[in-house]
Parts: sequence; structure tokens; C-alpha cells
Amino acid sequence: MKVTFLGTGTSQGVPVIGCDCQVCQSLDYRDKRLRSSVHLLINETSLVIDTGPDFRQQMLRERIQKLDAVLVTHQHKDHIAGLDDVRAYNYLQQKDMPVYGTRAVHKQLQAEFHYAFDEHKYPGIPQLDLIEIGDQAFTINHVTINPLPVLHYNLPVMGFRIEDFSYITDANHIPESTFEKLRGTKVLVLNALQREKHLSHFNLSEALEIASKVGAGQTYFIHISHKLGTHKSIEKELPVSVALAYDGLTIEL
Repeated sequence: MKVTFLGTGTSQGVPVIGCDCQVCQSLDYRDKRLRSSVHLLINETSLVIDTGPDFRQQMLRERIQKLDAVLVTHQHKDHIAGLDDVRAYNYLQQKDMPVYGTRAVHKQLQAEFHYAFDEHKYPGIPQLDLIEIGDQAFTINHVTINPLPVLHYNLPVMGFRIEDFSYITDANHIPESTFEKLRGTKVLVLNALQREKHLSHFNLSEALEIASKVGAGQTYFIHISHKLGTHKSIEKELPVSVALAYDGLTIEL
């Protein structure tokens, strides 16, 4: 499996124009964070988790020519706003794009992209095939996907485990039943928003506690706001088995 981090940032705590904080002024490419999303290539199956506002830019940057399906963690705008741009893959592949998500996610997609679901469709709109998921495992092209239910304050969010790779974003609570599903994972991806406590996201210390409890061989933090600090400064504080992910980082399992 090849994993590429398309984006590792967040709309939370977005700085104003002219912000002079260390992250905004940094020349380190690892501090230039688009909205969180990841691309997975398992054998010949190409999947993306979340299509935020930067989706088109991310896919062009990584030169991803084929996309078999989209997995959606939850319905917040910074995770779905770029879905319209799957139309390019509709054209290239001459088929609808399967979009896997919960009923609540699909309801929001039908509202946000209502024109894609009109009875009389305008030519060139995205062709979406909404496939509802729950807590049970499902398959895409013989690839088994295990949903990982978590909470984003009081909003249900889905993480996903594929083989030994587990991805959780926008969470501040993981139930014990999900910890059981994480048992034995080799790579964990987890949100770590900032140092200060937050209503709906793990902060750095909480994310480190979760990483320790899961005990993956390697944990990567994502959904990083500029409030957390620069990549160079934070990585010095992390244990060997934990790292900040950055846009464009590719790993192989």
C-alpha cells in the first residue's frame, strides 16, 4: 500500500492576511498545509479520503490520474467542498464516482451539490454514486475497509482502517469499541490541532496519549493548525514513534 498525504492542515484557526506568526512566515515547505486529505493506492485501487476545498490542487500536484472511489469522514465543509472536481475523473473514466459515507454525510452532499442530483441534469456536472456505510466493514475492488466510529464533539465521524493503516481526523473522543478495531495497526494517522485544549479536536498532549494507547509502530499527526507551531520545533518534542505528517509525504506499508 502506498499512502500520500494530500493535505495535513485545517480551516480551524485560520490566520488573517498578514499574520506574522512563525508558521505563516516559515520558509519550510512542511509548514505549508492544505486541508487534510489522503490518497491510498492498494494494488491497482486508488482511493481518496475526503475532498476538501484544495482537492483539485492536491490531485494535480500528485499527478493522480485514476480515482476509483471517495471515502468521506464527515460532512463539514473543509472535508467535502472539493467534491465537484471529481467531474474530471468522470470524464476520464467514463463512469460515476462512488462516494462512500454515512446517511448524514450523503444528506449534506445532496444539499451542497443539489445540481448533481436534479432530475434534469446540466451537462458536465459531477456524476456521483452515493453508497451508504455504517459501522460494518465493506469492500471496494476486493479491498476491505473497516469504519472507525469516533466523535467530533457531538458529531459522529468515521475514521477508516485499511489493512494495517488507520486514519482518524476531526475527533476528540474514541470509544473503546473503536480502540478494539485499532488493535494491531502498524500506522495510525490522528488529528492534533494545537497545544491548547479544544472543544472538538484532540490537542497535542491528548493525541500523544491516544498514540501511546494504540501503540502503533508509527503515528502521524494531521489536521494541524498554525497554532501548533512549526514542523521543525514540534518534531523535537515528539517520541521516535510519532511524527508530524506534511503535505506530499508518501509512505509505503
